[in-house]
Amino acid sequence: MNDAATSLPSEDGEPTAGGPAEGAGGAPSRRSVLRTSAGVAGAGLAFGALGTGTAAAGAPDTAAEAAGAAEAATPPRRGRTMAGVPFEGRGTVRVGIIGLGNRGGSMIDLFLALPGVRVTALCDPVREKAERAAAKVVAAGQPSPALYVKDEDDYENLCERGDLDLVYVATPWETHFAMARAAMLAGKHVGVECPVAMRLEELWALVDLSERTRRHCMQLENCCYGRNEMRVLRMAHAGIFGELLHGAGAYNHDLRELMFSPDYYEGPWRRQWHTRLRGDLYPNHGFGPVANYMDVNRGDRVVSIASFGTPALGLAEYREAHMPAGDPSWKESYISSDRTISMLRTAKGRIIRLEHDVSTPHPYSRINSLGGTKGVFEDYPARIYVEPDHTNHQWGSFARYTEWDHWLWKEHANPPGGHGGMDYIMIFRLIQCMRLGLVPDFDVYDAATWTAPVPLSHASIRAKSMQLPIPDFTRGEWKRARTGMDSVKPSE
Repeated sequence: MNDAATSLPSEDGEPTAGGPAEGAGGAPSRRSVLRTSAGVAGAGLAFGALGTGTAAAGAPDTAAEAAGAAEAATPPRRGRTMAGVPFEGRGTVRVGIIGLGNRGGSMIDLFLALPGVRVTALCDPVREKAERAAAKVVAAGQPSPALYVKDEDDYENLCERGDLDLVYVATPWETHFAMARAAMLAGKHVGVECPVAMRLEELWALVDLSERTRRHCMQLENCCYGRNEMRVLRMAHAGIFGELLHGAGAYNHDLRELMFSPDYYEGPWRRQWHTRLRGDLYPNHGFGPVANYMDVNRGDRVVSIASFGTPALGLAEYREAHMPAGDPSWKESYISSDRTISMLRTAKGRIIRLEHDVSTPHPYSRINSLGGTKGVFEDYPARIYVEPDHTNHQWGSFARYTEWDHWLWKEHANPPGGHGGMDYIMIFRLIQCMRLGLVPDFDVYDAATWTAPVPLSHASIRAKSMQLPIPDFTRGEWKRARTGMDSVKPSE
């Protein structure tokens, strides 16, 4: 599903013109609001002067300076904070799903496996996909859902339904912003596959809209719910690693065969993002868990990013070796760095390293590392070294720390679904929070923060790896400690 009207960078990596700011120069029509990227004050951090390839004078040199620069560019709050805001409790969560390809078509099974969930509506411009998903709903004993298959804009009509509580978005990246926006404007909570948007001004627009509509906009980052990630989270918060100093996360996953497959993705949309942006296209899987370990937006925050990128060679070499002459991919010019490395700093002086590489041969790894004054954890393979448990500079077994498993994994030892069960744990917890009227584990500020490296890494690389400030999407709320992923088991 593609929304061609969404404002995107052009083929050379420069942005095309964005849409009008909401409320500026008269109220735009509802359809025009849904189909454009609203301009927001401070959006120039993503592109413009910082994206021209020329290093701007006076770049921040310290974490404090970066924090000050970002705060100076922070637009005023348009509503009330969504930090700590609970869902409204309800007996049944009524779900609408937009996008029924590989991801949406499999995630529907998990929604249907949970009590207290009714799948009310489905949307995909490929009717056959919607009909297959609808058959699953009926087979699960639920009424036949409404189908929205008219065209690529039919999601707007789904969002307008009065019998939906949650809209789940699993579509190509360029459509995420418009769909999340449509859902909130229609009064629905929305969960979006990563990344939540592709431009900095879109991230600000989602923050503002969530605050004004009082609807949650959540980045459904499944890796935050991995068993190792949740165990490390509890151990970090218990002080096992001492004072936290550094962490690392990645999406290093050889996707060349899948990106050139005519069947895996619905069209070439994912590969074509490599013709548009130079930086980290998919930071969320690595960034989200480390941000949780460090209580980012809940006592600390990321204040700056500097990104470094290699030449873009891998996809062109794969195409030459595997794609026949005349294939449409031969018209594409790839600019996205094969390996992007970003260094982020936090207000407390901690360092987070992010990596992205989907274009070269590499075993799958999200790195998932955390270190402090008492020791370190590293994943792929999982290993640990913490004092006083380990000595002689030899890694220890992470398997001996099962006592630190999160209650979700103790309660669901063998969860169904893909990615080792983390998908199910994520959906179970989201539905639980909605039914019991709890605060969600993450919110729109986390969605914006975890996605900000997409435009900012591009801008940093084009500006010769200049350090850029990361906005404070919480507008100061990060200074207040609050709960997040490290939750307490609720009483039903």
